[in-house]
Amino acid sequence: MKTVKQLSSYEMIWEIVRQIPKGRVATYGEVATESGFPGQARLVGYALHSLPQHGGVPWQRVVNAQGRISFPRGSSAYARQRRLLRAEGVIFQGDAIDLQRFGWLKAFRR
Repeated sequence: MKTVKQLSSYEMIWEIVRQIPKGRVATYGEVATESGFPGQARLVGYALHSLPQHGGVPWQRVVNAQGRISFPRGSSAYARQRRLLRAEGVIFQGDAIDLQRFGWLKAFRR
């Protein structure tokens, strides 16, 4: 069972993820820091895993620190996230996204 603290932290994380614009990505660590939970990238993963269906949170825009999708390559979840990102104009170089080019916070702080 989730505690009130977990719910409020999840909601804070979801609000940051909602701010990532189409065609941009952020890392789990960046979302954690922006949400007020520096060093807690796993918390972001837990929050995204707990998203209510049709919650309006663009979960696909969160990737790992190497610019890669965290789902196992070859899984349906991996294929779905990659397809959603490509539809938004995000370009993959092999399995990775150029975070300098497509990173939300990097572009935001230029």
